Amino acid sequence: MSNQKIKVAISHGDVNGISYEVILKAFSDPQMLEICTPVIYGSSKVATYHRKALNLPAVNLNSISAGKEAHSHRINIVNCIDDNIRVELGKPTEASGQAAFQALERAVEEVVKGDMDVLVTAPINKKSIQSSSFNFPGHTEYLASSVGGTPLMLMVGDWLRVGVVTGHIPVHEISKNITKELIVEKLRILNDTLKVDFVIRKPRIAVLGLNPHAGDDGLLGSEEKEIIQPALAEAREMGIMAFGPFPADGFFATENMRKFDAVLAMYHDQGLTPFKALSFSTGVNFTAGLPIVRTSPDHGTAYEIAGQNVADEQSFLSSVYMAIDIFRNRKMNEEVGTNPLKSSGADSYGSDE
Repeated sequence: MSNQKIKVAISHGDVNGISYEVILKAFSDPQMLEICTPVIYGSSKVATYHRKALNLPAVNLNSISAGKEAHSHRINIVNCIDDNIRVELGKPTEASGQAAFQALERAVEEVVKGDMDVLVTAPINKKSIQSSSFNFPGHTEYLASSVGGTPLMLMVGDWLRVGVVTGHIPVHEISKNITKELIVEKLRILNDTLKVDFVIRKPRIAVLGLNPHAGDDGLLGSEEKEIIQPALAEAREMGIMAFGPFPADGFFATENMRKFDAVLAMYHDQGLTPFKALSFSTGVNFTAGLPIVRTSPDHGTAYEIAGQNVADEQSFLSSVYMAIDIFRNRKMNEEVGTNPLKSSGADSYGSDE
């Protein structure tokens, strides 16, 4: 598997943001074509517009009608949106949202068919992409609906991995969505993905509390005692090495976090705020728990710098590298005949020792 060139499907995201800038910069290095076959789902006309606006070196894009036609030593592009779309740098528009969805839908379709190996999604605007066809809070929920599986948003950096129990929901709804069953399910998915996708034989997972100071023994909230601690006990009975709950405010400020292979936060900002502060330039958003491999940069559309040629492509590059690594790790796991991602409950952990 080590020498196989992986076919990487790239949905172009919002055309008014920095997506094309980071994509074009990433593949300006000829060595990238030695490790993967990229296929951009979007528009060669829009790509050319961005290249000229950014004054980037000329890029020879190989236009194809489907991913299966991709040339293994070229930057390929599937034209799947209206070429007459108006690019308005720095502005979310209905047209840019529709173009983002059309590219995403086509890329997912070809990954599911097996014509492409992995999916890397460039950033979207979660509001402008909304339509009768896309009624989801973000990529994560759309992908779960499209390809199946139970998703876990997992932010991955050079040395830090942070997952979340609840994802894109309003803050006032977090507490009522935190249940013992959900925490156990997210721990199971996280444990499985650490074993298979990241080849960690006996992963150790730190779990954060929901309330300040992890509830202060019930003084500041009861969720730790009534929900989180019982969930940890059940997970440990399943063979999952989960520890906590730890107070979230101080956890990331100590060396204690380096004792663990991953952290499970209770909600989006509790986990992503410290992650982005510590690993923003190289961070990757990986959707664990899906039958396909999907990664994305950990930044958004960055409208405020669109067209200025100052966007850093490193997070996008890290997303491509990680998708390739995870795809190979899954194939390797399949070849040895054990894949806990296809199991559930206690059956997933029988071969841990």
